[in-house]
Amino acid sequence: MEYANHLQEYAPAPTKAEVADKVAMLKAAAAANCNTEVYKLCLSAVDLTTLSCEDSAESVTAMARRAAEFYIDYPTLGNVASVCVYPPFVENVGLAIDGTPMRITSVAGGFPASQTFLEVKMLEVAMAIENGADEVDIVLNVGKMLSGNYDEAANEVEVLREESAGATLKVILETGALHSPELIYNASLLAMAAGADFVKTSTGKITEGATPEAAVVMCLAIAEYHRKTGRRIGFKAAGGVRTAADAALYYTIVKELLSEEWLTPELFRIGASSLANELLSAIEGKEIKYF
Repeated sequence: MEYANHLQEYAPAPTKAEVADKVAMLKAAAAANCNTEVYKLCLSAVDLTTLSCEDSAESVTAMARRAAEFYIDYPTLGNVASVCVYPPFVENVGLAIDGTPMRITSVAGGFPASQTFLEVKMLEVAMAIENGADEVDIVLNVGKMLSGNYDEAANEVEVLREESAGATLKVILETGALHSPELIYNASLLAMAAGADFVKTSTGKITEGATPEAAVVMCLAIAEYHRKTGRRIGFKAAGGVRTAADAALYYTIVKELLSEEWLTPELFRIGASSLANELLSAIEGKEIKYF
């Protein structure tokens, strides 16, 4: 399917200057959102993540079990939204969190570089879902985007959308490699048009992860896509989101550029490992290393 030709149907991408102005405004507004209620919402939006070469069935199971115990240990707080792991560990997570509302997220499709055969990506997505993944995070092919092969990049997402039918599909743009607002904006629109349920900033595997600048561009693209199609697409910040203040800033960006309707785990996520402890500590007013 042709996607690139339809980009002209949307409002143009913001300029760097426009993005900088919005980021400055939103950083100032975020100070008012550094409070317990916002931290609680952000905790409920966390995809508790482990994506290490040191992961094992034992370590992943222990993390997932600990997350499941949160319902008992903190019954008045909302738990994390999901546990995010590599595909071979999906079944381990499923066994550990069985009976809880938590979802299982699997990275797939040649994560983190998206540099393998499309058939391999398709099989990996299908196997992750077969093993119990509720959500799949794939990576938009950055090389194709940088070389201007927009239709090829979008068509890969379309194919993987078909493989992930019934699951939530999050498409990682790897914004730190795209650099310009125009490329990030176009990548967002292409991913959404090809079937993404969420657009996500980063894999966390390159130097530059999530930034407020990239988040602003992505949320403007989500708003524009919603204006044109009526379809609400979620936003996920990931890669270097470590503090409660960081989380509050991304909360503010979503609230101000999209609306409070996006501030639910169905449309707002933060991918992180240490952030859950930081948010819990901020909520409880003392240092807690729970997860």
